[in-house]
Parts: sequence; structure tokens; C-alpha cells
Amino acid sequence: MNGLLGQIFQLREGIKSKRVSSYDRSGGNADYVRIAAGETIDIADIAGAGIIKHIWITLSSEDAFMRRNAIIRMYWDGEEHPSVEAPLGDFFGQGWGEEYSFTSLPLAAAPLKGKALNCYFPMPFNNGARISIENQSDIDIRAFFYYVDYEEHLSIPVSMGRFHAWWNREATTSVHPPEGEMEWVGRNQTDANNYLFAEIEGKGHFVGINYYVDSPGPMWYGEGDDMWMIDGEGWPGSLHGTGTEDFFNTAWCPNELYAHPYFGCARVPDKLGWMGRTHVYRFLLEDPIYFDKSLRASIEHGHDNNLALDICTVSYWYQTEPHKIFPPLPVRASRANMPEISIKDVHTWRHEWRKAMGGSGTLWGNEKG
Repeated sequence: MNGLLGQIFQLREGIKSKRVSSYDRSGGNADYVRIAAGETIDIADIAGAGIIKHIWITLSSEDAFMRRNAIIRMYWDGEEHPSVEAPLGDFFGQGWGEEYSFTSLPLAAAPLKGKALNCYFPMPFNNGARISIENQSDIDIRAFFYYVDYEEHLSIPVSMGRFHAWWNREATTSVHPPEGEMEWVGRNQTDANNYLFAEIEGKGHFVGINYYVDSPGPMWYGEGDDMWMIDGEGWPGSLHGTGTEDFFNTAWCPNELYAHPYFGCARVPDKLGWMGRTHVYRFLLEDPIYFDKSLRASIEHGHDNNLALDICTVSYWYQTEPHKIFPPLPVRASRANMPEISIKDVHTWRHEWRKAMGGSGTLWGNEKG
């Protein structure tokens, strides 16, 4: 029997269920730890072999941006460099340091109002596992609650890849001014100027991405083709997409909330058009991207990379070790949000347009130059 419950009845030998949690060791109800400003703590340090099956986290802090200021890292088999490194909220499916509900099969931000962070990606290890939280804020996390549920095994098969996740960010540049999909109809035959969301060395398979885009203008932020260069191949690669919404399994420039176990739109802007913050996601659980030596995965920011956007991503994959060491995580100040575009900003654009059109008091705003 196949499917999520296909083997639930199968009895297994040599496996023990274990948990590491923040429960009050005195038997009281203070079931949390405090993480001081600038402090790093291990929430799990597990010996031997096993598979982490579930992580649950919630926290309380006076820092409203703690989901971007706190960093989660994971280490397998005694490695020096983390296989997972990302801001806490971004990893679990919340961008921009915000709190909002998010639903998918491997990750979720659950009630109350997205405060409960859950991960169901299985994470095998053969010689120890360590999960740390670093508070890079100037303010304490006054209460940090967590579960790390795992299976203890005698050993893990060599064929089990190690779980990885990498956060990246780029304020993209319009490669061919003037900016905008309507003004530029060039032909892009390279991935050189794309937004890069994975650059992996080793054997493995790519299983998902959270994509957070902040658009300073009202026009559609997409039309970006996804491009996958497997094992060092050149353009156009083994997999070449047809547009941002197509890769994320939607269509026709959507701007509505939608939650499927494998893909969806977890946050959409409530402004003019697509102006503001959009969070889309896709998990390739039925159709992973396999590679034997390397994977370079990217997406255009607008057709032919002609849009200025603020893009952050967390990519998720499994691979052999050792992995390519991640670039240094941007410092806290470099992870801050871009300023929000306001109604006054839009009016200023209109004012400048009116001046360019001669300044007549009868100009409505859609006259052609």
C-alpha cells in the first residue's frame, strides 16, 4: 500500500521514540527557556543514530522582528558547518519577521495566528544531531518553548541523505531599464542575472522552496522562468520553466490566498495591484529535482530580469555530505525589511507624472505622452 498512511500498520524493530523539549525540569509549569540577547543555545544535542520527525516551536519576545533576528542552525554527524542556516520565521514559512498562518505538508505556522511553528521534514543522522538557536537581537527571548521529536535507531543506511536548508536574499536590479515587463521584450539565454536560490555540490535531490517577494510597484512581480542546471550543464538546463506563477503551480498572475499541501500563496498584499509582500511556496515531494554532482537553481525577476524586487528564499533539499559551505549569513542590519511603499509615495509618483505631462490641472492619469 502506498500513500501517507500506507505503512502505518507496519510493526518495526529496533526503533525507540524520543523527545527533547523545554519542559520544566522541576515539575512546575515554566516549560520554556530564556535566550538572552546575543546568546546561542542548543535546543537538541542528540547522540547516536536516528531521524528527527517533528519540530515544534513558539516564542515570546518584546522584539517584534524576532522571527528574522533569531537564527536556526542544524548540524549532522558532528559536522563543523551547519547543514541548515536560516532566520527562524523564514525557515518555518513566515517572511519579513511577521506572524501569519501558513499551511503545507512539511511546514506549518499554526494557531494562535501563526505563533506555533511546525516542521515535519524527516532529518536522518548517524553520529549525532545538534540544533541551535541564536538570538541576534538586542532584546531577550523571554520564553522559548520547543519539542524535537525523533526516532532512535541502531544505525541509518548510507542511502539516507542529510537534510539541508539555505536562506538567501537579494534586492534585484532591473537589468534592462526602463523597468517593467511591458517595456522590455528581450531574450534571455543565460541564468547569469537570475535570482539564485540553490548552489549545491554533492549528490541529492531538491524538495522545496519558500519564496518571499516584496514589490515596490503595483505591476505583476512574476514572468520569471525557473532554470535548473544539473551536474554542471549549461543553459537552458534540464528543466526550464515558463513563469513565476507557473513554477508555483498557479496561473494568470494570482493575488489571492491559497493553501495546498504542496504549493500555495500564504501571504498576498492588500494594496495597489501586486505592490507589497507576497509569500508563495512549492514543495517538490512527488517530483524532486535529482542531481548526482551539483545543482544550480535560479529564477528570473521579471522577464529577462527586468524588475527591481526584494526577494528572500529558503530552499530545502537532501544530499550526501560534505556539503558546500554556505556563504556567510548577512548581518542583522542586512536582513531588515525594505521600507513599505505608502499612499503618499504613490501620490508623489502621480505628481511627477503630471509635471512631465505639462502640469495641467485636468490631467486624469491615463493620458498617453
